[in-house]
Amino acid sequence: MTGSELPRWLAPLPRRLEGFGLRYAWAIVAINVAGTAFGFWYYRFQFSGTPLAIWPWVPDSPLATLFMALSLALWKLDRGSELVDMLAFFGNVKLGLWTPFVLVVFNDAFLAGTAAPMYAFLLVSHLGMVAQAFLIHRYSDFSIPAVAAALAWYSFDLMVDYFVPIVGGPHHTALPFSDPTAVPMAGNTTAFRIAALGATLLTIWITFFALSTRAEKAAAE
Repeated sequence: MTGSELPRWLAPLPRRLEGFGLRYAWAIVAINVAGTAFGFWYYRFQFSGTPLAIWPWVPDSPLATLFMALSLALWKLDRGSELVDMLAFFGNVKLGLWTPFVLVVFNDAFLAGTAAPMYAFLLVSHLGMVAQAFLIHRYSDFSIPAVAAALAWYSFDLMVDYFVPIVGGPHHTALPFSDPTAVPMAGNTTAFRIAALGATLLTIWITFFALSTRAEKAAAE
């Protein structure tokens, strides 16, 4: 079963757009490589304050775009990897939605320190990550072991970002507050808790989404 044959709620991109994206897969690979390079530059200050051992779990969005580039490139080379596909799917959907979520919820704080063009670029480019993730339906089986491995990676990432930091403090993407754990938002809820809640719910939702896709594909076999 291809992505375009899945129920619309599992494959929201129009068939023509899916076909366009896959036809120009190498161009999308190049865009993601460029986005990854920009992302690592964007995280340069956070890297400087983070122990080297934890670096792999700091640049969440750049790693997601790198996984996407690898997923599409391996598919084009007929050397597809279910693990890379699922890391790309989980990462691009999760970070592609989480980043616009915090940008909108904390828009005043972000705009106070971010130029409007950069703010708009971050918002639109991350939504583009979500869209490109749905190309993966067309060439990946969403195998259970690969889904489980991606869930393990992003669960560990969630843990060190918000709940059990391994080295030093939490390693989540920097929020535009000097101390997000102390910034009250609604009632006693802080900016840090809102960001953590969004990341946790998205991880759960993406897992359900991936397993539902696997079930639909298995039923059609």
